[in-house]
Amino acid sequence: MADPVITLLIVDDHPVVRDGLRGMFESAPGFTVLGEAANGVEGVTRAAELDPDVVLMDLRMPGGGGVDAIKELTRRGARARVLVLTTYDTDSDTLPAIEAGATGYLLKDAPREELFTAVRAAAQGRTVLSPAVASRLVTAVRTPAAPADETLSAREREVLVLVARGTSNKEIARELFISEATVKTHLTHIYGKLGVKDRAAAVAVAYDRGILG
Repeated sequence: MADPVITLLIVDDHPVVRDGLRGMFESAPGFTVLGEAANGVEGVTRAAELDPDVVLMDLRMPGGGGVDAIKELTRRGARARVLVLTTYDTDSDTLPAIEAGATGYLLKDAPREELFTAVRAAAQGRTVLSPAVASRLVTAVRTPAAPADETLSAREREVLVLVARGTSNKEIARELFISEATVKTHLTHIYGKLGVKDRAAAVAVAYDRGILG
């Protein structure tokens, strides 16, 4: 049976970029572009109207930036996964976008096939970070006082794998037949062992250390 078609919303303030992305995805099997928006505010409105699987979100846009839009989509509990697609890979751009709830972060110079793969992964709720962004994120979350590697338990690894897929605490609890409080305890232990403070950082460091394949 063929894979379901992934629906997209493109949010970017440059018409040429939107046209290019639309043409690229519409020429490839398995994707449908439902619409476009020129800024974050319009993007949130269009996402509510169109209910896409994935939103391709630029970050710096006049009239409403991407990070605020991601925060609002997260606040509203939007079904869409947000894949940031931008020319910027600085820490000041990367971390706020991931913390706001973006499923992934790619640069606009990513090869066509890498972008297709990233959108498919994002649609499944998996975290997608370009190598350059992943290395920056890992560097940003590391501190000199970070503890030496401690081995994660089998259960902590299970929790971390589900976190990497974008699974909520409630969904993790349901899947592993444990309470939400137990999930939070496991996350606290994971953060301590990896020397991080949040879910995005835990995933980034786990990939960097080979804990997640």
